[in-house]
Amino acid sequence: MLRLEIRSKRFGAVEALRGFALTAARGEVVALVGPSGCGKTTALSIIAGLDRDFDGTLSVASDPDRRPPRIGPPRIGMVFQEPRLLPWRTVRQNLALALPRALRRDSRIDATLALLDLSALADRFPGHLSLGMARRAALARALVVDPDLLLLDEPLVSLDEVTAQRLRALLTRVLDGRPRTALLVTHNLREALALADRLLILAPSPGRVVAEIPIATPRAARDDAMVEALRADLLARADPVFRLLA
Repeated sequence: MLRLEIRSKRFGAVEALRGFALTAARGEVVALVGPSGCGKTTALSIIAGLDRDFDGTLSVASDPDRRPPRIGPPRIGMVFQEPRLLPWRTVRQNLALALPRALRRDSRIDATLALLDLSALADRFPGHLSLGMARRAALARALVVDPDLLLLDEPLVSLDEVTAQRLRALLTRVLDGRPRTALLVTHNLREALALADRLLILAPSPGRVVAEIPIATPRAARDDAMVEALRADLLARADPVFRLLA
């Protein structure tokens, strides 16, 4: 579904990524984990097509098992670090604007709002939402296009732990309810261990993948105790690369 190779990505004299490569299979959730400034969000922007100025190759495919098959380029849904909802539009209108005009059907929007437990807030403006609800609305906007690839850039950042746990459980339900390829960027190791099928650990700038950690346990079976045990095991390993995760 996704293949990215970046020989080099620069911002002027600063090289953000070098020798960076990742793949994601159909239905797989891959997490990019590493310290601030290691190029996680830069890689996501390249995959989303927001940044085309890099030396390398990118390939994103449509879901081959979709019925009916999708005509045209693959659809990408992205959740940014900030919700980025238009403040003069309601939640429902923000979702509608993400869709091509021909697909702006109430049924599709209503189903997505229900999936994210947002039906009661559909006609509210973003300024009347809590940060947690605004992040749900941003996720709904990414999902309403029925993406082949879902990009999540720090989707739980700045949330209190209780709200983060609720949204993490909701993301688990969304990812397992209709398996889709997703790429999660986070500096939070617990978040990555709770949501991803595979972790890619990035070294500091210039960013590159220095370790890969598969997680075989199904998402729904990963309770807090198991996630904490996995985290403790990784941080206890002798390889100095895992010190990047502390």
